[in-house]
Amino acid sequence: MNRSAGTQLPRLLLIEDDPDIGEMTAETLSDVYAVTWDLDGERALQDSLRAHFDVMVVDRRLPGMDGVAFIAALRRARITTPVLMLTALGTLEDRVSGLDGGANDYLVKPFEFEELTARLRALRRGFRAEGRRREIGDWTFLPDTATMYSPVGGRVQLTPTEAALVDLLSQSPEHVFSREQILDAVFSPEDSPGTVDTYVHYVRRKTSRDVIETIRARGYRLGEAT
Repeated sequence: MNRSAGTQLPRLLLIEDDPDIGEMTAETLSDVYAVTWDLDGERALQDSLRAHFDVMVVDRRLPGMDGVAFIAALRRARITTPVLMLTALGTLEDRVSGLDGGANDYLVKPFEFEELTARLRALRRGFRAEGRRREIGDWTFLPDTATMYSPVGGRVQLTPTEAALVDLLSQSPEHVFSREQILDAVFSPEDSPGTVDTYVHYVRRKTSRDVIETIRARGYRLGEAT
């Protein structure tokens, strides 16, 4: 259930099965995020495997796959998106189990929306800081400067669009992104899927063909450069 169509806003996945809390949370966060709201963990996992999100808010108690199981499945898929867990369970054991399960932060219900939005900002800042140096096989990518360093020490300067493409893929290195997902996340609505292929070619030409791997009939993912 998409609560915001703002494609230029950072993307947030909200998983909350309580319709009242979900509606209120999605409506509040939609001022600063493009919010996708799911009611259960299974649907949310499908969405998280199909699309890129900048941050996630996950209720612990969910029907079917609960929040801890969802985050564990997310991490097994090598999706590193920062996750804030919401829960009515505030004991130390509950907090520890949630964090050990892969959550990055924990907020106990009832909560103030000002605190929720502040924690989300802090999560995104921390995630960006940790991601400023990413290893792609023998290459090193610096997102802040749109620069890649080769195994022999050479420096390659990427254009902003090329860097945005590599940044997207390197945030979830095992995830296969379809052309449509890349187009939606990196390019303008008027561009065609062929534009994705063109920029993949540009990046490979500047670095190595193996930096971005083609997955037949599915799309692209970060490669194991040599």
